[in-house]
Amino acid sequence: MTKEELRNKYKKLRSQLTDDTIEQLSMDIANQLLQLPIWKKSYYHIFLPIVKQKEVNTEYILHILQGKDKNVIISKSNFDDHTLAHFLLTDTTVLEINSWGIPEPKEGIPIPDSIIEVVFVPLLAFDQEGNRVGYGKGFYDKFLSKCSENTIKIGVSFFDPEEKINKVLPTDVRLDFCITPSEIYSFKF
Repeated sequence: MTKEELRNKYKKLRSQLTDDTIEQLSMDIANQLLQLPIWKKSYYHIFLPIVKQKEVNTEYILHILQGKDKNVIISKSNFDDHTLAHFLLTDTTVLEINSWGIPEPKEGIPIPDSIIEVVFVPLLAFDQEGNRVGYGKGFYDKFLSKCSENTIKIGVSFFDPEEKINKVLPTDVRLDFCITPSEIYSFKF
């Protein structure tokens, strides 16, 4: 399938999920994450979900990170050049929902891409080779390409992988893992 066909398919599948189902599946994903060997790192980037898009509720992952006393980083989107600026999430961080429905920090302590060790990556679909389809603006591909080569990239998805995403671009950054409510997919080759 093409990326556009996958976007349409998975937006439709997500739209059929109830709020209760999203909460249960999101909790299952967070519990699966506990099995990964990633918990000795210090700097974890997490996305805050776009509720109207029925994204994975990352609040459960956030609770795990805070319980393990990790440094949590969140982003602010720049829609002029499709880049992300990163900020440390603290007790005093004020969040605003932007015009696209994305919760973002109003301001904060800037964090460089280079020190982020683990990134939880939003997606609409992924395939068995670790390729992902997002909303098509390239925010995360630009961000991930600036991270260290050792940064662990973890997708989270309510759904199982597609066999293959067609027309993957050289600028598309592959995942190291993708977590679903019932499975951990590893793409370390």
